[in-house]
Amino acid sequence: MTATEQDPGQKPGGTRLIGGPGLLLVWLYGVMVVGAVSRSAYQIATEFDRAPLAYSLSAIAGVVYGFITYTLVRGGETARRAALVCCAAELVGVLTVGTWTLVDPSAFPDATVWSDYGMGYLFIPVLLPLTALYWLRKARTA
Repeated sequence: MTATEQDPGQKPGGTRLIGGPGLLLVWLYGVMVVGAVSRSAYQIATEFDRAPLAYSLSAIAGVVYGFITYTLVRGGETARRAALVCCAAELVGVLTVGTWTLVDPSAFPDATVWSDYGMGYLFIPVLLPLTALYWLRKARTA
């Protein structure tokens, strides 16, 4: 590739975030967007009064996943920093909600994406931000 050619996954002057393991992260976050948004949209539309906190938290998780997916695809240093902040916030959310659901299960009549640290999603909600944080920090030094 010549100096004038641009890698399609990289913005001018930016860091490529979707190469190698980053592509797997984009795919997994994309799957989580679909899962969290579709689940919460259905639950909010049909039975919101049953567990408003749980369904709202699932919707928030879907939005967070969507933003992280967008920043990973966008690439560049600003997007990398935004993704780092969102992944850290996601991890705090997963740990907080996961602990809350174990300590006070009565607060959640129905599960959220982050309930029990994402057990209903094979613990992907807790593993994904850890992996993404590692990848994004590594992408900075690359």
